[in-house]
Amino acid sequence: MTASIVGWAHTPFGKFDTETVESLVTRVANEAMADAGISASDVDEIVLGHFNAGFSAQDFTASLVLQADPKLRFKPATRVENACATGSAAVHQGLRAIAAGAAKIVLVVGVEQMTRTPGPEIGKNLLKASYLPEDGDTVGGFAGVFGKIASSYFQKYGDQSDALALIAAKNHKNGVANPFAQMRKDFGFDFCRAESEKNPYVAGPLKRTDCSLVSDGAAALVLADAETAKGMAKSIGFRATAHAQDFLPMSKRDILQFEGCTVAWQRALEKAGVTLSDLSFVETHDCFTVAELIEYEAMGLTPKGQGARAIKEG
Repeated sequence: MTASIVGWAHTPFGKFDTETVESLVTRVANEAMADAGISASDVDEIVLGHFNAGFSAQDFTASLVLQADPKLRFKPATRVENACATGSAAVHQGLRAIAAGAAKIVLVVGVEQMTRTPGPEIGKNLLKASYLPEDGDTVGGFAGVFGKIASSYFQKYGDQSDALALIAAKNHKNGVANPFAQMRKDFGFDFCRAESEKNPYVAGPLKRTDCSLVSDGAAALVLADAETAKGMAKSIGFRATAHAQDFLPMSKRDILQFEGCTVAWQRALEKAGVTLSDLSFVETHDCFTVAELIEYEAMGLTPKGQGARAIKEG
């Protein structure tokens, strides 16, 4: 690859009544530049990842990064939005700017402030990431979309509640040792597996522990071209990146396949020249446990319909 990460920063994630989108952005931008040992005048381009969708009244947010330092004034700044992949899409754009020779140093920032939004509006905002003409009236909002996926998965492969509970318990346990995590409590498999007053069903077979929380937080990276990175205090090179986009309407794709994930994963492995057996750690994202289960399958980490057994064994 032609670029490296030479600095980074991120806030804790949670509910922050005293923060704004602007304060979160400026905080991590300054901390990331300081971590990289650069001045704002060294930055050639800025990319901001911000989904928003109504969570913040301020909807033109790319230039907010300039508030971090007067020396950022007149630097090119662009906002990138790609639903749950907004942050990684922003990184991709930064890498493209460097690969094109348009920039040597790029400041990439991601931010969301969701918790100030009233509960009924949260689901409506998140549902804007679905295909509204067909999926916009889904019962349960955005959680309902994944509840539908989970229900379809159960119908095809049988009850997978054990697998979802294993994933939920694993994720919550991982958060305990992470000082930046929003929730830092190890609920355990039994709590995640059983329906209860504190863990009710939210949509389809998904319970509360299967669903991520809305959150406030921000993160930033400083990217540098390979030659510039040689002179930095630290540098982490990219072995490979890949981006694949699938159709938005659920009616135009098999919702149990996550084919876009499969394509992106295969492209990245091929570019990197590695196979699954070469990896010792995989970090994957999604906002509901059923998505993580299907992503495991898309990456070839678990056989279809055998998630619980594969997770226990692996």
